[in-house]
Amino acid sequence: MDRQKHFVLVHGACHGAWCWYKVATLLKSAGHKVTALDMAASGVHPKRVEELRDISDYFEPLMEFMTSLPPEERVILVGHSMGGLCISVAMERFPEKIYSAVFAAAIMPGPDLSFTAASEEFKYSYGVGIASLLSFLSVLIGDIDFGNILSYQLSPAEDLTLAMLLLRPHPLFNPEATQEKVCVTKEKYGSVPRVYFICDQDNVTKEALQRWMIENNPPDEVKVVSGSDHMLMFSKPQEMCSCLLEVAKNYF
Repeated sequence: MDRQKHFVLVHGACHGAWCWYKVATLLKSAGHKVTALDMAASGVHPKRVEELRDISDYFEPLMEFMTSLPPEERVILVGHSMGGLCISVAMERFPEKIYSAVFAAAIMPGPDLSFTAASEEFKYSYGVGIASLLSFLSVLIGDIDFGNILSYQLSPAEDLTLAMLLLRPHPLFNPEATQEKVCVTKEKYGSVPRVYFICDQDNVTKEALQRWMIENNPPDEVKVVSGSDHMLMFSKPQEMCSCLLEVAKNYF
């Protein structure tokens, strides 16, 4: 068996470490170490959403975890959806502690692709008009009525039921402040190998948007998880795990 790697899994908006239960089990069964983290005011993290001043408060649990790693230990970061912002900041602050970073249907800013530009493109991907605006805002704040239509349309019904029990509200952080907090450089962020997982049936981070980010901030490798909705860890856990195992084998 290949040498054990340590995967650090970072969820998207409104979710928590719980959403990785299938993939974490598969990775552990393959002999790897897995840490699934709750960002602030997410999952079972004790903070309330009203206590978060800006996005740096939100991703602080990941920064604390990275700081706590022994000097000789390196990890594979996996960020889903908005988790892409979290792992981008970790790449900028701790590049020497990261083997590679996986962006799974995730927002992927870069040295030449600002969060502001990516978020504007995200908004435009929903089209124009009041119905499109409402759909876009519902995605951002985690409206569960849209969850079935947009996020979980190909996932097992029991996983949507689980989400309905565990989802927590997510704040709309100030865009200008967020841009400042997630600014990254070629020297640090750019030194970490990146792999992007495309979800080709994604109704949230739509495939066209995923490919737009890839074109404007090219990663080292792109993998397509065919037949996956936005929640690939639910709709295609085996396929996602297989892709992660390939990343572990190829980037060390």
